[in-house]
Amino acid sequence: MNIQIDGYNIKYKITGEENEKTAVILQGWGTELGMYDSVANAINSEYRVVQFDLPGFGASDEPKEAWSVEEYSNFFCKFMQALEIKETSLIGHSYGGRMIIRLSTRENLPFEIKKIVLIDSAGIMPKRSAAQKMRIFRYKILKKILLNKVVHYLFEEVIDDWKSRQGSEDYRNASPVMRQCLVKAVNEDLTHLLPMVKHETLLVWGDLDQDTPIEDARLMEKLIPNSGLAVLEGTGHYSFLEQPAVFARIMKTFFNVEG
Repeated sequence: MNIQIDGYNIKYKITGEENEKTAVILQGWGTELGMYDSVANAINSEYRVVQFDLPGFGASDEPKEAWSVEEYSNFFCKFMQALEIKETSLIGHSYGGRMIIRLSTRENLPFEIKKIVLIDSAGIMPKRSAAQKMRIFRYKILKKILLNKVVHYLFEEVIDDWKSRQGSEDYRNASPVMRQCLVKAVNEDLTHLLPMVKHETLLVWGDLDQDTPIEDARLMEKLIPNSGLAVLEGTGHYSFLEQPAVFARIMKTFFNVEG
């Protein structure tokens, strides 16, 4: 299904029986809504579950300009109003977790949050070592030199090849606008907001996660007042896909779903 919000065509789907209990899944960076079918299936026997593609993700229209996490959160509020959802639990993976942390600490949300699940969530900025700081410094200096118009004219192919190999895989695969959105996100540290998250919160994490390491999960568990951590051993950043049966049991327990 598709819905128009602020001129953006947004793809979404709803599974489960018509029910007053609703859960909405907020996706990770660069994913599409179908990746979270197993998450929805874990609870949609008793919950109405909404999956959707954020602007610039999956089959939804891309933002016309670079959005911050706050701007994505604003858009999500409009999405919820368009679907007339007044009360929901929120399930967020990676980037979606960033949004939930921001949303859960807002005042005057147009909907009530019941429970929260953060799966391999982003939001904590990693501390950079001295070596990493030096690499970033060298990169910035080299970038300034190579993007000089004269230098670029003389060595265009070499420089374009160098530019194409910089940054993470997510960054390289993104469009220019979405690259700017990603940069805004990864440079924002939400650690200070964690003690303000008052909702019952389940953290689900892969102990081998390289993108949002298990140390982030343990810090979130420490700082979020009403939280608990479930670790899926031997899994990485997509822990819910790597151990779907274990993940489903954890979800059913947290949401009091039978079966």
